[in-house]
Amino acid sequence: MPDTPIHPSGRALRVGVCGPVGTGKSSLIALVCAQLAASLQIAVVTNDIYTDEDARFLRSAGVLDPERIRAVETGACPHTAIRDDITANLLAVEELEEDFAPLDLVLVESGGDNLTATFSPALVDTQIFLIDVAGGGDVARKGGPGITRADLLVVNKTDLAPHVGVDAEQMVADAGAVRDGRPVIALSRQDAASVAALTDWLLGQLAVHRAGTLVPADPGPMAAHFHADGTAHAHDGAHDDHVHA
Repeated sequence: MPDTPIHPSGRALRVGVCGPVGTGKSSLIALVCAQLAASLQIAVVTNDIYTDEDARFLRSAGVLDPERIRAVETGACPHTAIRDDITANLLAVEELEEDFAPLDLVLVESGGDNLTATFSPALVDTQIFLIDVAGGGDVARKGGPGITRADLLVVNKTDLAPHVGVDAEQMVADAGAVRDGRPVIALSRQDAASVAALTDWLLGQLAVHRAGTLVPADPGPMAAHFHADGTAHAHDGAHDDHVHA
């Protein structure tokens, strides 16, 4: 990889990391930073409703210069700050890009939300959605825009599957079945191959971004979700917060 970005705009690749509470978003970002900070210039924006807890966790992890980690306190539904009114997040990203130019990668972590939360394509270039085995083996089948249409779906904490009574392989297969060929990674921090798959995906996205050919996709609230009888449909409301099993 070149030492500096070659995207026509000169800006970093902006990657959104989204998913329900407890799925491991902050830990995934810490893992990415630990793996790539030696070769890439990275910064992070976190989102919490009333605190900077996620930012403090990442700073304490020692994976980046603490000044490269900025916190946004949304004061409301986390979905709002990453999709409906992205001003605070966009300013934080742009300030980091100015303060630490040239950056290769800015990771934007959503506050913990539900299965309908997705990033605005005006904020991020590509997005990762997380679910985890501790949330239940049926989560992937429940669908929702992040699960079905995010650029990458990560099924996290697969090493815990035997302890929570989940068949991780089946969960990954279910995820693949609803994603129409979009990539799925089964991730465990203890499994070097899965960590490499994650970093390889990110480096691939960075290469496409630098070539100026990465077009942000919008998983959007109109993405279909799936019912137990096999039917699927979408909801119009951007804040529709239920997904049927």
